[in-house]
Amino acid sequence: MRRHLIIGRLGPGDRTRVPCAGDEVATRLELVVGDRALGHGIGRALSDLGRISVYPTEIGVDLLVVAAHVHAADTRISRGSESQDGWTREIRLVVPVSDPERWTAAAPVFTRLLNFLTGDRWNLGFRSRPRRFARIAPARRPMLFNPAFDDLALFSGGLDSLIGAIDSLEAGRTPLLVSHAGEGATSDAQTTLFDALKAQYRGRSFDRLRLWMAFPDGLVAGSAGENTTRGRSFLFFALGVFAGTGLNRAFTLKCPENGLIAINVPLDPVRLGALSTRTTHPFYIARWNQALAALGVDGRIENPYWDKTKGEMVGACANGALLRRIAPASLSCASPTKGRWQGFGTQHCGYCLPCLIRRASLTAGLAPDTDPTVYTIDDLTARPLSTRESEGVQIRSFQLAIARLRARPDLPPLLIHKPGPLFDESPARQAALADVYRRGMEELGTVLDGVRTRPG
Repeated sequence: MRRHLIIGRLGPGDRTRVPCAGDEVATRLELVVGDRALGHGIGRALSDLGRISVYPTEIGVDLLVVAAHVHAADTRISRGSESQDGWTREIRLVVPVSDPERWTAAAPVFTRLLNFLTGDRWNLGFRSRPRRFARIAPARRPMLFNPAFDDLALFSGGLDSLIGAIDSLEAGRTPLLVSHAGEGATSDAQTTLFDALKAQYRGRSFDRLRLWMAFPDGLVAGSAGENTTRGRSFLFFALGVFAGTGLNRAFTLKCPENGLIAINVPLDPVRLGALSTRTTHPFYIARWNQALAALGVDGRIENPYWDKTKGEMVGACANGALLRRIAPASLSCASPTKGRWQGFGTQHCGYCLPCLIRRASLTAGLAPDTDPTVYTIDDLTARPLSTRESEGVQIRSFQLAIARLRARPDLPPLLIHKPGPLFDESPARQAALADVYRRGMEELGTVLDGVRTRPG
């Protein structure tokens, strides 16, 4: 196990001394390319927003810089070699920001939300930017600064975010859609869906912001990369807030996610933590809103579909015909390229956790139409699926969880607290979360009841 320190630097002239403990591995994260342009996609994001008259604040820029540090640490520090228990890493960040006092006051909230999100131990420190970079955000030009966007939403390329975009456009709104362009399949899905929306809603002035941010192998000496990416949603949320600060008014960043995944109750006890993501959990979103208030940002994050199952989202989509036509281009699969060794291209496997929830949602929401998605395993009932292979693991876990709920209908109010605390939620909202969990699992049961599994 090694403790890690990531030190952000703004160019070769940034020589502010940062003390390093004797047992820390220090890594320099260079934030500037060329003379003074910000790298890692941040400078490009500022330019892209400027072209559509959106000018983020200095705090907005700071937030994206902080997210770059988090993303670098999360993706380049191996859990296998750098943690004592195979999961929990100890990571300290020292970030150059525009207002260190404001950020230091907000640091405890950010530390708490990051610890919850990734399962690591984070320590955040802040220092002043060098004088040369005291101002990074572009000056707003009053004659041109009149952004037309009246909606702001994350756009991942998945089915939920597609429904969120369609609902917004059908309501007559003009959304700015925000994406983190990750690996190729995800990036391709985002582009395909956005182009399809542009073709459908011709003449509408909605737009998108896409950020490509990735860090090279070897950034952290002696550590392999890490692909669990539990912290990715921190970058995604930060990018959305970064854009929101440029709208020159109070904003709500929408995070479209069905309630079953947002709560993400582990299917069995051993999944708590390492195998239970918390990317849109209510506790995590509540801490983000607390952190934004501490920073003085006039905005908040909301999940407008927190009380809906994925199937209910599909069924209630404001333009069902459009959804039926372009839903196959959306990407839900956890590993859409894993079928290549069988000669398949990029496509849904059909048996990972998000694929199973997708199948159930499209079966329920599009009925009597069928699910148009192409799956590597197209018919789950054609043969028994081995639970010693990935094709059967999630299915069997879901089946056991569904059977447990059917035998004990009193369990949902207890189980929804397993992934994280819900003390921010009212009793009525907690009851609604328990109910959406129950409905979501029953939705899955309609697809999985006839599927046979075998132990190997």
